[in-house]
Amino acid sequence: QVQLVESGGGLVQPGGSLRLSCVASGFTLDRYAIGWFRQAPGKEREGVSCISSSDGRTYYADSVKGRFTISRDNAKNTVYLQMNSLKTEDTAAYYCLADTFARVLAGTTSYWGQGTQVTVSS
Repeated sequence: QVQLVESGGGLVQPGGSLRLSCVASGFTLDRYAIGWFRQAPGKEREGVSCISSSDGRTYYADSVKGRFTISRDNAKNTVYLQMNSLKTEDTAAYYCLADTFARVLAGTTSYWGQGTQVTVSS
């Protein structure tokens, strides 16, 4: 069974940091691009970041460039999203997804995790 499980969310003050993890089971992560989307209440879903399966290509939304870093550890079947200098507007449920780079960027894959909540508040 293909499964993606996110963790690492929580409550953090503005300016703080969190590291999200996405662990895959039921398939080998190194064959897939992995991305992160987020959705805040009342807002549209937003693609945050994506990393390719093999050549190291990455994508970051303008809203997170310079603050978020995506990385992968294929030996652990895990992808990370390091989030620094968090802002209140980063508050959202964060989801990881897996597929080709193009489909992950478009959010059209069928492989989504259940999400982890990030709340940035003082």
